[in-house]
Amino acid sequence: MFDQLDAFVIRQNELTELMSDPSVIADTKRFMALSKEEADLRPKAEAVRRYRSLTKDLEETEEVLQESSDPELIELAKSELAELKEEIASMEESIKLMLLPEDPNDGKNIIMEIRGAAGGDEAQLFAGDLYNMYQKYAESQGWKVEVLDANVTGIGGYKEIILMITGDKVYSKLKYESGAHRVQRVPATESQGRVHTSTATVVVMPEAEEVEIDLNENDIRTDIYHASGAGGQHVNKTASAVRLTHIPTGIVVAMQDERSQLKNREKAMKVLRARVYDQIQQEEQSKYDEARKSKVGTGDRSERIRTYNFPQNRVTDHRINLTIQQLDQILAGKLDDIIDQLILSDQAKKLEALNNGE
Repeated sequence: MFDQLDAFVIRQNELTELMSDPSVIADTKRFMALSKEEADLRPKAEAVRRYRSLTKDLEETEEVLQESSDPELIELAKSELAELKEEIASMEESIKLMLLPEDPNDGKNIIMEIRGAAGGDEAQLFAGDLYNMYQKYAESQGWKVEVLDANVTGIGGYKEIILMITGDKVYSKLKYESGAHRVQRVPATESQGRVHTSTATVVVMPEAEEVEIDLNENDIRTDIYHASGAGGQHVNKTASAVRLTHIPTGIVVAMQDERSQLKNREKAMKVLRARVYDQIQQEEQSKYDEARKSKVGTGDRSERIRTYNFPQNRVTDHRINLTIQQLDQILAGKLDDIIDQLILSDQAKKLEALNNGE
């Protein structure tokens, strides 16, 4: 398992040397790419150097124990040996995590789709609550949120809202949010004070670049029509709304948020590319899961992943049996406690699979 460790150090040394080359420095695009690779690799290389240093110290300390006859020196060596073994064991666990296969999408921006599902108006209001929650979380991470399209209801909720979230490693943290989110609360329209249960669905897709998913224009049918406007207002006199249909997959994307047909088409293409890329990945994941007969990772997106219980101020993530009695804080965008635990759970499953040779 640890045979490949020195490759991290060798590659980091290569990158450091390349980044000092004047011809590389002059090529801004290449220099930026190498800098990013070196920054990502540096913690691994430093961990390997530390691990190698510790194992060398361990060997030298064991030699002292074998060769020395000085009681005081032997006692000191035994104490150092125990400390070294403890630190090496800790380093080995850290390195195992570094050796886990990386999700190639982790560094990407995302397209997020939130929809009100079961529960009518209440479900659509909850979709709005989820949008606000993710927007605040994104702000806390220094990410940018752009609304690509929104179908607003008369009561202030959303039948559907599509976002693009850009920043540093957005997908790595938000990929666990795909699924059905359930809310339990007393709706404002409920005169008897009864708790209702509603759901909203969230889909998180990595942004797909043109080089990753080449959509043939001949496979895309484009329909142009008049935008309906927000709540029936501001109807465009010109046909600016765009509907794209990817014929091979049947995926349809409609966009009317912009008054410009060109801008609506650009936004629609971003979403279409992400949806097609996501479908291909889902199909590949399904084949992998079937081959392994078990799931490791984020799970099926159709499953109920989380419950938000307002009367008890409680949030429960059902995948990891985590309950937090701070619903108000979670909805205010403080998602770190949940996301960190989901990441740890995912890593634990992957480590188990690695140790079992799967």
